[in-house]
Amino acid sequence: MRFYKSETSFFILIVFLGGAGIMLYRAQTALDALSPIVTGDVAKLVGYITTANSSAALFLVAALLCGIFLIYPLIRFQAQDHGKLQAMTQILSARSESLAHAALTDGLTGMQNRRYFDEALREYLVQFGRINKPVGLMILDLDHFKSVNDTYGHHVGDAVLREVARCLKDYTRYHDVVARLGGEEFAVVAPNMEREMLAKLADRIRKAISDIDIAIDDANLKVTTSIGVAVWDRRESWQDFYRRADKLLYNAKNTGRDRVCV
Repeated sequence: MRFYKSETSFFILIVFLGGAGIMLYRAQTALDALSPIVTGDVAKLVGYITTANSSAALFLVAALLCGIFLIYPLIRFQAQDHGKLQAMTQILSARSESLAHAALTDGLTGMQNRRYFDEALREYLVQFGRINKPVGLMILDLDHFKSVNDTYGHHVGDAVLREVARCLKDYTRYHDVVARLGGEEFAVVAPNMEREMLAKLADRIRKAISDIDIAIDDANLKVTTSIGVAVWDRRESWQDFYRRADKLLYNAKNTGRDRVCV
C-alpha cells in the first residue's frame, strides 16, 4: 500500500501524540504513588495535577480518535485524488509531447517535416548570423519520381523515399537539419559550411542516391536527384534564401537533371 507525504506526516504526528500519552501515563503513575504519602497543601497540589493530567489524557485520546477516524480518511482521500490528478497530468503531458513530435515529423520517413524545417532555418540564420558563421542550404528533388509511382505503385515510391531519407541521414551531421518538404522534395540545412565544402557534400549525396537499388521482382529500380545549393549571404531573409536555393534546384532540373547547381 502506497502512502503519500501528507499521510506520512500524519503518522509522524500520531507517533508524537502517542509519546505524549505515554509520558502522561507515567506522570499519572508517579502521582498515584505520591498520593498516600503527602498531606496538606502538597496533597491538594497533587490532586490538582492529577485532575489536570487526567483531563489532558482525555483530550489526547479524543485528539487521537478524531485524527484516526475523521482527519486521516480526509487526508487519504485528498492524497489519492491528488495522485490521480498528477498521473493524469503526466499522461496528458506525454501525449502533448507525442502530438508535438508528430506535428513536426514526417510520418513516412521519420524525418523532420516542412513546418520544422521553416522554423529551424529561420532560427539557424538568427543564431549563426550572430557569430558570423555561414549557413548552407540544399534543396533536393528526385528526378521523374511521378513515373515511379505511376509505373510501380505508391508502395514502391514510398520505399524509395524511405531509402533516400536513410541516405540523407547517413551523409549529414548530427546538427544538420534534414527534412522532407513534401512529395519527393527534401532539404538539408548545413550550418558552418562554406560554399566549396557544401558543393562537395551535395555531390556525394547525389552520387549516393543514384547508387540506391530498390529490388522489384527481377529488376532493380534506380533513382536520381537534382540539387540546388546556396550559402546565406547574411542579408536576405530566410524566405529569400530558400527561394534562391529552390531556383538553383530548377536550374539543375532544366539543365539535364542528376546534377548539383550551386
